Amino acid sequence: MRAAVYYNNKDIRIEELPKPKIGEKELLVKVIASGVCGSDVMEWYRIKKAPRVLGHEIAGEIVQVGKDVERFRTGQRVFVSHHVPCNECRYCQAGYHTVCATLRSTNFYPGGFAEFVRVPEINVQNGVFVLPDEVSFEEGTFVEPLGCVVRGQRFAGVKKGDTVLVIGSGISGLMHIQLARIKEAAKVIATDINETRLEVAKRFGADVVINAEDDVVGLVKKANEGRLVDVVIVCTAALSAFEQAFDSVDCAGTMLLFAPTAPDVRVPLPLYDIYFKSVKIVFSYAAVDQDIEEAIGLLRSKTFNASDMVTHRFGLSEIQKGFDLVARAERSIKVIILPQE
Repeated sequence: MRAAVYYNNKDIRIEELPKPKIGEKELLVKVIASGVCGSDVMEWYRIKKAPRVLGHEIAGEIVQVGKDVERFRTGQRVFVSHHVPCNECRYCQAGYHTVCATLRSTNFYPGGFAEFVRVPEINVQNGVFVLPDEVSFEEGTFVEPLGCVVRGQRFAGVKKGDTVLVIGSGISGLMHIQLARIKEAAKVIATDINETRLEVAKRFGADVVINAEDDVVGLVKKANEGRLVDVVIVCTAALSAFEQAFDSVDCAGTMLLFAPTAPDVRVPLPLYDIYFKSVKIVFSYAAVDQDIEEAIGLLRSKTFNASDMVTHRFGLSEIQKGFDLVARAERSIKVIILPQE
């Protein structure tokens, strides 16, 4: 089978790999669509394990079922989680599934930028979800990233009537904007340094957009009747974004740090202000059953508009073009790879 093997952001090679063979408790899934995630082009993060096949936002069709698998059958349309928790450890039991050691070590093989993936037993048990007929394969690639956004806003406690500031209007930021609007936030404010992205942010629900190189805090107050915001969601690793977030959150507000930095980056905290403002800082990574099921429901009902977020589609042989677009972070929103083309 064909697979796109990642060596670095500028070197992705189409190679022939053996079609995976499955065990008695496993599945073989034909990948129909696979989204390019912003994390796929975080070279400092990915290159450590190169060469490898990336791709974790997949939708496809079951083409082979191990003889001991009872819940699934060939022909079913599915979303498959790349990382799954054990659901049994102390972290999972406390609701923090995404720090579970099992989640950090599980994956399907070889990766979503291939024609087929083998789904191991634990992923079959904890990470395979049937796609409703109302959800297209392309929409199915949003299940994982939307699940992550759902989880993040749940942790941040985003609710009706909140004023929400989203810093960074890439695909994650745009999804947060749209979900905050679905949750009936009173006002959604978005920032970015890219004017095109700010225009797109308006289209997906931002009431106010601000160029991040301007006086963000002053403009936030102007847009919010002189008050700071209830929730700040940081969707960029730019260090200036963290400072803007600290300065923009209101008393008793919440900051959701949604984008990771490189491991050697240190961000100074204005502890005095955070202490006396009673600010809560939360983090969120990945998605599990509850988040994924909610995401599928939002896609099925068309409450969340995924289709209009897809700006580019490429066959597997043109995957380098897709990576280049996502890495440049200019005019693309969601780039989808179609491994069967």
